[in-house]
Amino acid sequence: MKVVRQMLERYYTIKENGQSELEIKKSRFICSLKRVETEEEAKQFIQETKKEHWKANHNCSAFVIGEKNEIQRSSDDGEPSGTAGVPMLEVIKKNELINVAAVVTRYFGGIKLGAGGLIRAYAHSVSHALQEIGIVEGTLQQELSIHLAYPQLGKIENFLELQQVNVKEILYTDKVIVVCMVNEKEITAFQESIIELLSGQVNFTEGAVSYYEQLVQPKD
Repeated sequence: MKVVRQMLERYYTIKENGQSELEIKKSRFICSLKRVETEEEAKQFIQETKKEHWKANHNCSAFVIGEKNEIQRSSDDGEPSGTAGVPMLEVIKKNELINVAAVVTRYFGGIKLGAGGLIRAYAHSVSHALQEIGIVEGTLQQELSIHLAYPQLGKIENFLELQQVNVKEILYTDKVIVVCMVNEKEITAFQESIIELLSGQVNFTEGAVSYYEQLVQPKD
């Protein structure tokens, strides 16, 4: 994942770009989410959404940029101060997401919500979108190829399934090569476990270090 430049051990972000819609007291709330790498990209996304929904009453926004959310911005876009952008931002931060921009578009339905109602509506729009689109945890992993004899395959497959190790592929040559992804900090202990399991009849080849993303539950 390009957005993480200093190889964090793990991060959380949205699974993919997308949007969801809610109707709250006859107002339409459309939340659009996007992965972004820079503040400029986030601002461009906000402007594009405003252009798309130019007839809407409000296009409120919030985004976080950086490994530790060094850049945080929010906008109420005409809603009463503190009732839209900040609640949206708080949902993003509560879920510990990095490099995410959110825009909640509101088409007013004629019923005023009041300050408390607006805060709940904008926060719920973002949390609902996160439920719909999904959150992933990216974990820094080492590609590891396990070279073994064919009779050992069943034993290693059972072990990897029990340990919930991500198997990338299995190659069948004169030997079997099981290519899996292992958390980088656990690589030594993992290899030692395999050596013990197969009584030393195994060889390893280490590949690239990359991020493996897995769905996790959003925080309510």
